[in-house]
Amino acid sequence: MTEDVRLRRGRASLGFSFFVQGVTFALLVTRIPAIQDRYGISDGLLPAFLAAVPVLAGVSSVATEHLVKRVGPASVLRWAQPLVLLSLLGVGAGSQMWHVAVALGTFGLSVGALDASMNMLGVSLQRAYGRSIMLGFHAAYSLGGIVGASAAWAGAHWHLSLFASYLPAVVVLLPLALYGSRFYVGRRDIEDQVPEKGLGAGGFTLLLPLCLVMACAYIGDSTVSNWSAKYLQDVLGSSEQLATVPYNVYMVTTLIGRAVGDLGVRRFGAVAVVRIGTLVAAGGFAVVAAAPGAWAGMLGFTLLGIGLCVIVPQTFAAAGRLFPGASDTAVARLNIFNYVGFLIGSPLVGGIGDAWSYRGAMLVPMALVLVTLFHARSFGSEGARYGVRHERRAGDRAVDVGRGGNEV
Repeated sequence: MTEDVRLRRGRASLGFSFFVQGVTFALLVTRIPAIQDRYGISDGLLPAFLAAVPVLAGVSSVATEHLVKRVGPASVLRWAQPLVLLSLLGVGAGSQMWHVAVALGTFGLSVGALDASMNMLGVSLQRAYGRSIMLGFHAAYSLGGIVGASAAWAGAHWHLSLFASYLPAVVVLLPLALYGSRFYVGRRDIEDQVPEKGLGAGGFTLLLPLCLVMACAYIGDSTVSNWSAKYLQDVLGSSEQLATVPYNVYMVTTLIGRAVGDLGVRRFGAVAVVRIGTLVAAGGFAVVAAAPGAWAGMLGFTLLGIGLCVIVPQTFAAAGRLFPGASDTAVARLNIFNYVGFLIGSPLVGGIGDAWSYRGAMLVPMALVLVTLFHARSFGSEGARYGVRHERRAGDRAVDVGRGGNEV
């Protein structure tokens, strides 16, 4: 197998892994009310169950940093993804509260390893290609989220049990994911380098601005996923049916933005794309906060999808560029702040909304997202279309998937 073919297969298989994870996560989070009803979880206890997943995922991400030094991220992902799918099925198969506790705990631990290893492989492949492809992987995740949410809606519409809703997805996706895992390509497979090193003295200080950006981006994202429906209905007076639309619109615009975002990075550079995305996202929060009615609010959530979608993938890519000899370690540590933002976002907005107003609460994630502007230079040099000189030279050797080596 030639190097070009191996990179193509590695990129396609990793893209499918992102897609599967999008489907899986959407199937879980969109059926939380059904999970609560099935197991009799009280409203007071539900936040503890939901918080346990990102907490365990963060712990797992830390462990993955050390595990990949022994076995590599491809091996971690090869086994983490089946565990995520099977734990999802376990959520639907149980009958007692301890069953769902074990299933969600397994989901959290395996999803932390999965998120970290997927993005490690994405960073390595982007370096091999010598140009931006990370947004494409996250676009696959967004597409999976739309498919998973649609499947969850169908299950709820036809009054299917959780197990019956989850089983088709697991039956279809699990063997395909196992097959695709044969073609993962990691840093060790494509680079003649010494083994992964640590970040070095002061390394985490250099990474900290990107960690802050990651947390703020996920605070913004969790605000949309947790509060968009309530905001539209309770604050802007929409119908219950219309209140379900903003999150779907947000997911669709996220998919579109990520699908074309790599082209923008190649043309204008990561710094410019991140700055523009930050300003658009902040503008989206401002529109939501000031919206006179439901349709104006939906415009704001649309802008949020377009703006926020570029920040997270480029943050992972920037970490890989900042620590080319320790990219796996950098990605694992950065991934922790994904869960930090997820944990902070929903209660932060809810607390401010209850104490003051939900319109005012929307200004808080707006201000936090704007923090990205102060750290935009961490995403690479101003003139670079991908990153450092070594990576631009690598672009001369890289091939484009499906285009016979021609740049797009």
